Amino acid sequence: MMFAMTEATTNASPLNTRRWQAVVDRDAAQSGMFVYGVKTTGIYCRPGCASRQPKPDNVVFFGDGNEAAASGFRACKRCLPDHATPPDPSAAAVINACRAIEAAETPPSLETLAGDAGLSPSHFQRTFKRALGLSPKDYAQARRMERFRAALLSGQPVTEAIYSAGFNTPSRAHEAAERHLGMVPSTYRTGALGEVIGYTQVPSNLGPVTVAATLRGIASISLSEKNTDPITHLKSEFPKAELIHAPDAFTDWVNAVVALIEEPGTATSLPLDIRGTAFQQRVWRALSEIPPGDTATYSEIASRIGSPNAHRAVGSACGANRLAVAIPCHRAVRSDGGLGGYRWGLAHKKTLLSREKR
Repeated sequence: MMFAMTEATTNASPLNTRRWQAVVDRDAAQSGMFVYGVKTTGIYCRPGCASRQPKPDNVVFFGDGNEAAASGFRACKRCLPDHATPPDPSAAAVINACRAIEAAETPPSLETLAGDAGLSPSHFQRTFKRALGLSPKDYAQARRMERFRAALLSGQPVTEAIYSAGFNTPSRAHEAAERHLGMVPSTYRTGALGEVIGYTQVPSNLGPVTVAATLRGIASISLSEKNTDPITHLKSEFPKAELIHAPDAFTDWVNAVVALIEEPGTATSLPLDIRGTAFQQRVWRALSEIPPGDTATYSEIASRIGSPNAHRAVGSACGANRLAVAIPCHRAVRSDGGLGGYRWGLAHKKTLLSREKR
């Protein structure tokens, strides 16, 4: 059977990026907002479905089951996407607040959002953070940055992108771009044209380690695996950046990285060029507070950042970390004692944890 393609592919828009994250997190709070179809099975599901996670290229999003059925998909018998779900006032309040934030040129105040939900500001803040892992303010900033990023990549002039994304002044937009994109807007808009990223690969007792840096600090630390190109992610993220093999440009930083690998727990004050969402940075800060030799479960980390239900999102943030050992995501483990995942391979994670415990 052939399935109709729509604009709602996983990578088509910021909205569908958020939808895909809801699928990854099995976020039941998003049920009723959309369904997703899996082209390889011909089935559509609600976001919280417990079925096996599909590959993103095989996913198509729809506003509701009627749209999915019209495109040739059939309803999942496991999550029953066409059946009404019990009303959840808290989930409805969060959904309505998200829609209000996304529709407003200026983000509504916490008091306004709480009043619309019929809750006190403090109660609403806790409810929102429990559902999404972000405060309403952080959510609004993340959505604004997402719009800004999309506008720049679409080719909009920088000034036009600043105001269409909802920034009040160019200075605020440039400050946000430096913090979240790691570069000024004009550089990001051109695919990092003119951005210089130096890198070098050195041996360590875990094998080759590749360190890449900008003028702001270390942007990437990669532990190489067999048949893996350690700088592929740099080329894909900044296709027009100038990647320079610079083995002698930041020797002290590289030596400090190797020391962290070979003697975990070594005190260091490495300058890091950290690029991530507000939620990711909260997770990364929490990881950095775990002492060497200790571990924390994804659920424990979620609780420490005030988002106890966001353990899957914590796992995703660990996977998005590009700074091996400097941000110690290897210290995050599963609740059942399993190692969980690791961007650079479970063998490296096991070795790092073993060294730290010794």
